[in-house]
Amino acid sequence: MIRRLVSTLLAGLLCAAMAFTAALADQPETLTRDSGAPVGDNQNSMTAGPKGPVLLQDTHLIEKLQRFDRERIPERVVHARGTAAFGEFVSSGDHSDLTRAALLSAEGKKTPVLVSFSTVIHPAGSPETLRDPRGFAVKFYTEEGNWDLVGNNLPVFFIRDAMKFPDMVHSLKPSPVTNLQDPNRFFDFFSHQPESTHMLTQLYTDLGTPASYRKMDGNGVHAFKMVNAKGDVKYVKFQWRSRQGIENLDLDQVREVQGQNFNHLTQDLYEAIEAGDFPSWDLLVQVKSPETLDDFDYDPLDATKIWPDVPFRKLGTMTLNAVPNNFFQVTEQAAFAPSRMVPGIEASEDRLLQGRLFSYADTQFHRLGPNNQQLPVNRPHSAVRNHNQDGFMSMIERTGDVNYEPSRKLALAEDTQHRQVPLALSGETQQRGIERTRNFSQAGEFYRSLDETGRANLIRNLAADLGQVKDHETKHIMLSYFYKADAGYGRLITQAVDGDLAVVRGLAAKLSD
Repeated sequence: MIRRLVSTLLAGLLCAAMAFTAALADQPETLTRDSGAPVGDNQNSMTAGPKGPVLLQDTHLIEKLQRFDRERIPERVVHARGTAAFGEFVSSGDHSDLTRAALLSAEGKKTPVLVSFSTVIHPAGSPETLRDPRGFAVKFYTEEGNWDLVGNNLPVFFIRDAMKFPDMVHSLKPSPVTNLQDPNRFFDFFSHQPESTHMLTQLYTDLGTPASYRKMDGNGVHAFKMVNAKGDVKYVKFQWRSRQGIENLDLDQVREVQGQNFNHLTQDLYEAIEAGDFPSWDLLVQVKSPETLDDFDYDPLDATKIWPDVPFRKLGTMTLNAVPNNFFQVTEQAAFAPSRMVPGIEASEDRLLQGRLFSYADTQFHRLGPNNQQLPVNRPHSAVRNHNQDGFMSMIERTGDVNYEPSRKLALAEDTQHRQVPLALSGETQQRGIERTRNFSQAGEFYRSLDETGRANLIRNLAADLGQVKDHETKHIMLSYFYKADAGYGRLITQAVDGDLAVVRGLAAKLSD
């Protein structure tokens, strides 16, 4: 009797323990920092109010970006497959009403430049035929220091907050288990990021496989600020418009080219320059006054958005006319960072840009060392005067015992006229997403702007990857994003990957733009 009672009690305890274990299994474990401290928000950077910049005190963001920047030695984590060329930018006029940047102060003013074209995700030596955003980075060697305008061929990006940048790249890179790039992984990530719908729609058109670097536009992607001598502030977006037109490869052409020459973009650019067929681009800018930023039904500082109804103004023309004498010394050692700006050009409160201001320069510190700006390809054409010193590979001879400021022994001090413009703030520190998301509308507008061939190629290209996704929920969430952008778009891609249209419609109905 007692033995039976004990057995019953033990069985009951075992069932209870199993139920408790199962309940625990359903509860996600808490994300932590490397120190073991729990993370309170891994989706949003800490900002100074709803419209303010990202705060340096967001130590989780800083640590996350620092760790991410140091994952590869010595290859770039992103933009590893690149091609650079030298050239010249000529200002089309006096743009001092818009900015006090010296390179835009007079018609005909010339500024030397270095341009780096690249793929974003794929490693050095990978085929240039692979689908990928294309980096379009320009270093202006101005009389006021270097200005790096670091962008892509597409006008938008996958995410709007730098907090998610390491996660996004991890999902797009090869699996740490199989070392293979896997649509199951990156669509799993993007199914949690509805703002990626616009970028994915653009990337899976033939824009994702350009036929020539010369026949490709460039975009600054982010909003920046331009400030004139009076202190007047304008928010701007930059675009490089190819004078050679646009030419892309469809999927059949990609396969044909890849079988013949997977270095076609570099070869095309270098052969054209060496033959004297110098490619050129017009630099255009869109301009908005600060008081008009609330006129949009979306956040205009969101990197997943374009400004479709804002006119363009031409600032000048860039021409590439010289191939580097040494690929490594120029292309591999070129260090671009959006934090390198000149007086009259400043960062906006764009949350993705705010993270890149730190991350890109920090990457170069890790990859090339603290004195990377002393390398010939990065060295400013203007004088450098500061008390930064020593470190690995320091190449500047420094004299005197004054390596601090201020000092009565050395007349070297800041010039207050170059202070950045103040930004009025209100509210409290926060970790919340932006309010005006509009995740799907611009993706739909872009889809409807495509011709019949463009739409067909988009569906074909996208289906080739999305069709590999095995998880039913992930696939149908992604399909619902495309359906929310445009019902015809969603219906066609659902059919192409054998999805359930009823499920897609049901999920889309629950989405708000």
